[in-house]
Amino acid sequence: MSDISRGTLVSTRIRLARNLQGYPFPSHLKSEKQAKEIIRLVSSGLNRLDDFVLRYMDAVTQRDADSLKENHLISPALIENKRFSAVLINGDRSISVMINEEDHLREQCILKGMCLRQAYRRLSEIDGKINRSIKFAYDEQLGYLTACPTNLGTGLRASVMLFLPAITINGAMREVVRIISRLGLTVRGIYGEGSEAEGYMYQVSNEVTLGVSEDEIISQVEDVARKICQLEGAEREKLLHGKLGLAVKDKCMRAYGTATNCAILTSGELASLAADIKLGACLGHFCINSLEELDDIVSRMQPCNILSAAGSRLTAEERDVYRAEYVCEHVAKLVEDRH
Repeated sequence: MSDISRGTLVSTRIRLARNLQGYPFPSHLKSEKQAKEIIRLVSSGLNRLDDFVLRYMDAVTQRDADSLKENHLISPALIENKRFSAVLINGDRSISVMINEEDHLREQCILKGMCLRQAYRRLSEIDGKINRSIKFAYDEQLGYLTACPTNLGTGLRASVMLFLPAITINGAMREVVRIISRLGLTVRGIYGEGSEAEGYMYQVSNEVTLGVSEDEIISQVEDVARKICQLEGAEREKLLHGKLGLAVKDKCMRAYGTATNCAILTSGELASLAADIKLGACLGHFCINSLEELDDIVSRMQPCNILSAAGSRLTAEERDVYRAEYVCEHVAKLVEDRH
């Protein structure tokens, strides 16, 4: 990938939807006792060697739950169903197994960069260990049985997180979405279905899970992601040399100036500034030592993650002050002005 298109592929995620044979879907569970029985059966399938920690959502504070959501380890639906739900998270936090969300199991693996096949291998191993101790609901014709018909078949959702500033700024996103939809894929925001695209971040994933194999799904998502990356690179060239070039450069430089010279900073402002700083680096206006580290700064400075980092209770204004101080210090270390 060329310098101008670097940073486009942010991360990849594999998610598997599974249900236990002989139990109603989570929305129809008869009692808390039945829900806890499912949690026990699932967690017993992963022994201590797998380095998983089990957390019952009804015992997790709202702040910790929101922090897990900010880090994409759990979904809003799991929080909403906290009386019956739990999550298993591995040591490096790359794999989480949500229990009693929409389905009994929502297993996921998130890795940085284009690693769909690696993520699928890792998650398949976990899925196999669980399946050795419990039976999944499966039909020879329909495949894995799921609460939502759109997940029938493989139960596999393969997705890539893409940073697409040039496609967005140049007004090409609507056409990209239209083409992707015709291919049986979908585009969502940074937190999945129903969320907005913050900081030019988009999640592209398959919609069809029935009648296709896991390999076919992954291959299609990989192919589309690579083509979008090529298009984003071409659109960045237009930004760099076209009539918007100076205005975009000015916006990127101002973003760097604000991020390194501010006293109050909201999480929304940080996402916007970081996106423009990343774009400026990709266009060659300044050099960033690590685009991944910039993404990590944005993640660490989410509201609930800040409370964990600060180790104390902070008001909303105190959070914004803490965020500004942290960002000023750490972004300055990442960026070297070329001019």
